[in-house]
Amino acid sequence: MCGISGWIDFSTHLVNEESMIKKMTRTLLHRGPDSEGYFISKHALLGHKRLAIIDLVTGSQPMTRGELTIVYNGEVYNANELREQLKSLGHSFHTSSDTEVILMAYVEWKERCMEYLNGIFAFAVWNEQEHSLFLCRDRLGVKPLFYYELPDGLLFSSEIKGILAHPAVKTEVDAEGLAALFSLGPSRIVGHAIFKGIKEVKPAYAMIVRKDFRKSWQYWDIESKQHEHSEAETIENVRELVTNAIIRQLISDVPLSTMLSGGLDSSIITAVAARQLAKEQKTLSTYSVAFEENDQHFMQNSFQTTQDEYWIGKMQQAFQTKHRQVTLTQQELVEALEQAMRLKDMPSMADIDSSFYLFCKEMKKEHTVALSGECADEVFGGYPWFYEGKKGTLFPWLRSTKEREQLFKADWQKRLQLPQFMQSTYEEAVKGMPAFLGSKEEQERQQLFYLNNQFFMQTLLERNDRMTMGASMEVRVPFADHTIIEYVWNIPWEMKNSGGMEKGILRKAFQDILPKEVVERKKNPYPKTYHPKYTELVHQRLQQILRQKHSVLHELFEKEQLEQLLATNGQSFQIPWFGQLMAGPQLIAYFIQLHEWVEQYRINIITT
Repeated sequence: MCGISGWIDFSTHLVNEESMIKKMTRTLLHRGPDSEGYFISKHALLGHKRLAIIDLVTGSQPMTRGELTIVYNGEVYNANELREQLKSLGHSFHTSSDTEVILMAYVEWKERCMEYLNGIFAFAVWNEQEHSLFLCRDRLGVKPLFYYELPDGLLFSSEIKGILAHPAVKTEVDAEGLAALFSLGPSRIVGHAIFKGIKEVKPAYAMIVRKDFRKSWQYWDIESKQHEHSEAETIENVRELVTNAIIRQLISDVPLSTMLSGGLDSSIITAVAARQLAKEQKTLSTYSVAFEENDQHFMQNSFQTTQDEYWIGKMQQAFQTKHRQVTLTQQELVEALEQAMRLKDMPSMADIDSSFYLFCKEMKKEHTVALSGECADEVFGGYPWFYEGKKGTLFPWLRSTKEREQLFKADWQKRLQLPQFMQSTYEEAVKGMPAFLGSKEEQERQQLFYLNNQFFMQTLLERNDRMTMGASMEVRVPFADHTIIEYVWNIPWEMKNSGGMEKGILRKAFQDILPKEVVERKKNPYPKTYHPKYTELVHQRLQQILRQKHSVLHELFEKEQLEQLLATNGQSFQIPWFGQLMAGPQLIAYFIQLHEWVEQYRINIITT
């Protein structure tokens, strides 16, 4: 995993602008602390920060072959097979890196090269002879790629901060950006950043940029087909697809581990990985996250019914993993809120982000690569809103639209029009859904799957990328393999929900290798702290912020609403404002992040 950046300008001589591309690239130091490299030419500057995972010696970037130069972030899991295929077509290789495989694939198949890749990737190829840039992003959007269009060129970077480092880009946020931030946040509209003028290459999209020509297109999408397999056949196919994806993602030249919560998804990955490593007489390392004294303060609710330790113990015993629990303090969570915001370049998931970042920092001390169970719930239908049915909300993980709006001053409510913005975003999103074969009821549920892939999954993948790379660590997500998603998309709901339990088909596919208690465990989300000390600490910090008369919080929000939120320690906002667990204390922490974002990034809010 790495960080990439670039500045293309067809009318300006860039050879003397080396300091600028270095400035842009070095904002991504956390993504690649092992080395850096640059390509300098008349109309193109490319930068790369490397986190070495595969081919530690000869895989440096930018990599040039003839007139082509590539900068790349990601992992291609079928690189060895592709290398052999390309050799049979006459291509020669000088390294064992997947970077060279992508570059040779581009030489062979040009703008169709990504169709041959299985992996997570974002890359740019500059053609010095043709003066053209090719940008591409993986099918699910696991790896990020942002860009900003110049009058006669383009800036791009793995993160928004790389683009903001260029003087041509202002840290401006207009009413549309604010409406997206506050109505959908921490989700974003795919393709749009919150900052004015900054966009992202959408998942499964590619771009070509030349002096007088720009083109963007979608190269992959899920396709609706009649599911013709029996339940027994489906179970076998799911098991094979998931197992193959996990084994493919075990490739690494540095130590590898798994994240283990004792839930179904992480347990499946751990079981397959442990069995595979055992064939090589190796022991799998596993990690879990917990919070100080959470056992004393844990509050059971309909979303989070249990804590993780018991099920982790069952898995550790069954697969003899070398396990470590990372326990975080409340003070650490609060102190890391600002860093989590800086890694995301926007306020986001508060302590859900900061805890994940701190967790990865501890893992990084011994392991650079880990596998995570992220995305299984979106793909197989694990969230409550899948089996509770549609209840009138456009995005069921955003159930607090009215409550959010009431936080704002009346004039900002009129400017932002949050309900209308959410409605129009929803309507535009569902237009892109592939045609589905089935009844109206089935189509509505499939629409929910599609929206989860477009918004909720993207939010979690963005969190996964920024927090893990913030710790200079690579975390892979086997359930986001496109071969799994293509197949599972067409499995009927009754079969996905086999046995009347969420992700029933996935449970049955692996029930013979997992402990019975783990197979039957009800889904629980990523853990959060329930300690009153955390609420006390964020309460104190927000109080300090509100004493600053210039804070953006005073400009946007009703004083009475903020005071009530503090007076009740967040209890005045009972409905989770995102997902399943992010309620009052997380909202207080979000306001802290919002204030620091505007202050540290010197955000200019455009009101016209």
